[in-house]
Amino acid sequence: MRLVLDTNVTISGLLWRGTPHRLLQAIRSPQPQQIYTSRALLEELTEVITRPTFSAQLQRIGTTTAALLADYIRIVEIAEPVEVPRISRDPDDDHALACALAAKAELIVSGDKRHLLILGEYQGIPIRTAAEALGQLTAPSPTQQ
Repeated sequence: MRLVLDTNVTISGLLWRGTPHRLLQAIRSPQPQQIYTSRALLEELTEVITRPTFSAQLQRIGTTTAALLADYIRIVEIAEPVEVPRISRDPDDDHALACALAAKAELIVSGDKRHLLILGEYQGIPIRTAAEALGQLTAPSPTQQ
């Protein structure tokens, strides 16, 4: 499955051990999942995660911003959107939508109820919460039942 993670899901998955973290673990499993991102999404992630408000959490989990970003970059594929449409009320979210189109994603994962989740889908690509995406990835396939 080809996924695009909104920056809020990525940050939660990297810094805390809740559902977004379990989603990242499931994506790293041997099943064929791949996270796609873009340079714009990586720039947003870098800008947000380097804010002083996250330094205490980085210390708690025993890592640095640089190490966390390097680890994340190792597990993602870069997709380069040709253009970024103006869809969401938050221009940063438009980058996730554009990345999903460029990557031919099958799922966009977000925690943004006001801007992305409210859309439900974008050009046929479902937009789901981390919990919904995790449930989808970990559900037994019909051949395993």
